This record gives sequence, structure tokens and C-alpha cells, in this order.
Amino acid sequence: MLKRLSIKDFAVVSATELEFGPGLTVVSGETGAGKSLIVDALGFLSGLRADSGMVRHGAQRAELDAEFALEDSPAALAWLREQEFDDGAGCQLRRTLRADGGSRAWINGRPATLSQLGALAALLVEIHGQHEHQALLSRGSQLALLDAFGRHEAELSAVAQAARAWSALLRERDLLNAAGDVSDRIDFLGHQLGELEREALEPDAIADLVAAHRRQAHGAELVEACDTALERLGGDSDALPAAVQQLRGLLARMQAHEPRLGEVDAMLEGAAIQLDEAAVLLDRIRADLDIDPGQMQQHDARLSRLHELSRKHRVPLEALAAHRDALAAELQSLSTSAKRLEGLGAEIESAASAWRGAAAKLGKARAKAASALGKATTALIGELGMGGGRFEITLEPTAGDAPDAQGGERAEFLVTANAGQPPRPLRKVASGGELSRISLAIEVAALGLDAVQTMVFDEVDSGIGGNVAGIVGRKLRDLGSRRQVLCVTHLPQVAAQGHAHYRVSKAESDGMTQSAVRLLDDAGRQEELARMLGGIEVSREARAAAKRLLREAEGTPAA
Repeated sequence: MLKRLSIKDFAVVSATELEFGPGLTVVSGETGAGKSLIVDALGFLSGLRADSGMVRHGAQRAELDAEFALEDSPAALAWLREQEFDDGAGCQLRRTLRADGGSRAWINGRPATLSQLGALAALLVEIHGQHEHQALLSRGSQLALLDAFGRHEAELSAVAQAARAWSALLRERDLLNAAGDVSDRIDFLGHQLGELEREALEPDAIADLVAAHRRQAHGAELVEACDTALERLGGDSDALPAAVQQLRGLLARMQAHEPRLGEVDAMLEGAAIQLDEAAVLLDRIRADLDIDPGQMQQHDARLSRLHELSRKHRVPLEALAAHRDALAAELQSLSTSAKRLEGLGAEIESAASAWRGAAAKLGKARAKAASALGKATTALIGELGMGGGRFEITLEPTAGDAPDAQGGERAEFLVTANAGQPPRPLRKVASGGELSRISLAIEVAALGLDAVQTMVFDEVDSGIGGNVAGIVGRKLRDLGSRRQVLCVTHLPQVAAQGHAHYRVSKAESDGMTQSAVRLLDDAGRQEELARMLGGIEVSREARAAAKRLLREAEGTPAA
């Protein structure tokens, strides 16, 4: 819902700020006062192309700012989150139009493109009037309104789900077909995998092999070193253990003179124990050393094969096992692709059949809803002063066999305002006033079921008067009970139906014409309606008639 609209240096408006609430808000004023500037401002905030002629004379730029509450606009909230423009439960649209023809736009204070501004505004406000920016002229919006009227949520969900399943299978088939004939690749992978699987390639196995090879390569040196160490750790008088014991004896004699030598003796005792354990382990290692030229050759041969595989597959030794597993996975995938491709044909046909069934069910529901909405709108068109007018909705099948999440048809709104004339697409209706009233009839007939919460009608009462004007006003008020409605009008019968009323006036200041917008209280509304009824000279009769219109709008009998 639109909460606030701020306009600065826009056309003949110097600066104004308007606040809006729920229900029907009407805007009136003298001819040329700038009543439609509010609609124009919302149009530019909805992404219309910049027009430097809309910048007030003498100003560098026009500034437009609108604030919306989004509690009842889940689609807009979802769009803001997706585009990373979200900022709580509100939304601010801002745009500047420069006198040199440029413009800039912001969403919630962040720079935005005009396409982003237009995409978001389409979820927030619909403008119906004598301008190009009208949501109901879009065939996508027409289909969405028809589905909302028919309450086709369940059918749409089923169609969309079936379309996604069908599309996923088609993409899988395309990927498999893109691989082409994989028999050569399967043979190549089988050969490579065979030579890799003949070797123990796990990192631990390779590490053990390298260690064993190193022991064999340095076997003589290892034997000599072990023998020398064992000799030094043996039981001879010049061996290390004997020397340690001699030191302990020497220090024991001196311990009475220096107690701290006891700590040294304890350390030497531990060292003697460690030397004994080292000698035992060294003896075991020496016994394990076996210089075997044949084993050395085996280790050399295995390492040579591993290094050859490493060079051939261009991976380090320690990565050979992972490379082997990757080749095995690819071979498994390719080996099953042909079987998968055969099975996909049946799955795709089943998915297509499921989509066609869901789409047919949705199509029947749409046809029923189109007939009901067409009849209801035709009746309202007659009430709105276009006797003989007719509204129809045609459903045209979509082209091609591709899965479509929106179903198998598109809607086209057709209308004729005169009896005997064939209906034409709504977007080709020439008369702006007729188009506004037709849009109003469609929205009222659809009970305001589309997702957009704010609807703007510009000069919806153009070319009508009398009883028809009263009917238009009541229909707008009815629509305002379900949606926020803004209406620019020049008819008192329509203005009287508003829940709120703004008056636009113009005056000359410093040689320049300026417009001002004022929210009217009850007395001001009565005076404005009297002016609209009686012209420049407001008579007592005009004021009485204005009072009567207001009382009738509120459902109170005239006094």
C-alpha cells in the first residue's frame, strides 16, 4: 500500500508531500491545475523513460519519492530479498529527473536500474488511464488476473511442478547426447585403470616401499653403524655404560660434601637405564638388517613403475590412488550412460504426459473462469455508460512442445465499447476514458483479486455524467474496500465516494504558475464538491447538493 508520495520541482509543483491510507482516495481540481501530476509521478517511479520537460522551469532536477508498506505484498517482499534490496517490511522508491534529460533511481536507498524499478513497481501499483503504463495491457498480467479470479493456485502449482520435472529430464538427455559416442573413451579408461589397479597405490603403501628401498640402498652403512654403536654400548670397560657407572661412583664419594650431587646421580642412573634399552633396540634393528640384492632389485622395479605411472598420468606419486579412483568413477558413469539414455526416453514421455494432463486441467479451469469474468465485466461495462459494449477473454494455445510452467495457453482480453463492433485486444482500444472504465470494470468484476495492492485510475470518468458517474463512483468505492484505490476525477459524483479527498489548485507566484495539493476536511470537501457542481460561482443549491452527495456516499439518507 502506498503510504507517502513526495514531489519536488516536478512540472508546476514546487514541493508537496501527500499521505495515503486504505480505501478510495480521490484527487480533483480545476482544469489545468495538474491533477494528473500525481499519476505522472507514480508513472516515473514505475520506470517510465525520463522526460526533461517534467522538470520545473528554473530547477536543475525533479525529485520523486514514494514509500510503500509491504505487509500485504509478499511478491514484492520476495523480489526485494532476491535482488538484495530488502529493508524490513517497507519499501522506498526514489527517482530524480535532470533538466539535461538524465535520471537516477534508488530502491531503499540503494542505486537501481530503471528495469529494476519497473519490475518492483509492477508488483506495487497498477496505473489505469490515458497513459502507456497500464498493467492490464500486458498479456502476462491478463493471464495472472484470470488465474487469480479463478483461484487456480493448486492447478498452477501442479503444472509448474510437472514442467520442472519434464525440463530436468530433457536437460539430462541433452547432456548425455552431447557426450556423443563414448565407446573409445570407455576403452581408453579401461586400459589406464587396468595398469593402475595392478599396483598398490595407497599413500601408506608407497611410503613403506620408499622406506624399504632406502634401507636396502644403505644396508652396508646401516650394518656398520649398528655394529659400531653396539660395540660402544657393550660390557667392555671402555664402553659407555661402564663409564657412566664410574662417574656415579666418583660422585657418590663426594655426595656427603654436596647434597645436590644426588640429583646428578639420579640423572646418570636414568641415563644408564636408557643406554641399556638403546642397546637392546639396536641389537634388534641389527638383526633385522638383511642385505638382499634380489629384494633390492624388486624395490627398484616397483619404484620405477610407480614413477613411470606418475609421469604418464601427470600426477605426483601420492596422488596416484586418487587419480585411479577418479578414472574408475568416470568409467562407471560412462558405462551406465547408454542404459540411462535408453531409459530416459520413457521417463520423458511419462513426464510430458503428466504435464499435459495438469495443463489440460488448468486449461479447463481457465476457460470456465474466462467465461465468468467475461460475463461479469460485460455487465459492468454496460453499467458504466458503454451500452452494447462487450468483454471477452480468448485463450490461445502456446506454440511448441516445450514444458511451460504457466500452462498450455495465454490469455488475451478483447473488448468493444459499441454494439455491432467486433471485439479487439484491450491494448488496441483507442479512447483513454473508455480504457479506464473498462479497466475499472475488469478490476471490479475480478474483485480486486490480483496481487497488486494499489490501483490508480486517471480520468476514469472521462466522457460520462449523471447516473453513470454515480455508478462509477460506487464501483470505485467498492473496489477500495479490497484494495487501495487512487482516482483523479472531475466529477462530483465520483469525488463524493472517496474516503479521502485531495484538491489540486494553481496560482501565479513571481510570474510563474505553481500547483499546490491540499488534503480536504469535511467542510473543504463539501465546498470542493459544490465548486465541481456549480462552477466558479458556488450557490447555496450547489452546497446543498454537495452535502447530499456526501451523505449518500456514506450511506446516510439526505435530510
